Amino acid sequence: MAYDVELADRIRELIAGEPDVTEKKMFGGLSFLIGGNMAVAASGQGGILVRADPIQSEKLVATTSATLLEMRGRRMLGWLRVPAQDVASKPELARWVELGAAYARSLPAK
Repeated sequence: MAYDVELADRIRELIAGEPDVTEKKMFGGLSFLIGGNMAVAASGQGGILVRADPIQSEKLVATTSATLLEMRGRRMLGWLRVPAQDVASKPELARWVELGAAYARSLPAK
């Protein structure tokens, strides 16, 4: 499944004001990086992939529809999948984009 181009455009619109934003095809989708650190991506599996503080991961999974990304059977703290239906509105998407952008800004630039 290819990533949702319309969703990528919506993310691009929300993240446009960030300094040092780049786009890169990663994880089968289109990722948006800040300072070389991934913030959020339009996922090739549908919905979005958000990078968050690993310390917040379990709380976010427990209180939202987000799930942890699994790679090779291993749950990846700090990498969250959010289904497309939960980012359908601009405020819903903006919340997740800001969460990912805030975490990416907190990391040293690459």
